[in-house]
Amino acid sequence: MMYNRICPKCGSNDIVIVDGSAGAYGSGNNIMVGATIFSAVKVDRCICVTCGFTEEWISREGLEKLGKSNKWHR
Repeated sequence: MMYNRICPKCGSNDIVIVDGSAGAYGSGNNIMVGATIFSAVKVDRCICVTCGFTEEWISREGLEKLGKSNKWHR
């Protein structure tokens, strides 16, 4: 859905993207991998306006940060 802008659930192309953000105290659409907002991994959301289906996407850089963090387990 992020790249082809077509909902996999209903087939609609009425898609909006909410860019990830990082604000004070960890607010925003992100995953905190450190103590400051500069370490936040931003999570972009793709939303189908027709049926409400959502997907979340993380950039390649964000994936690298997640892979190096020890704040969770596999």
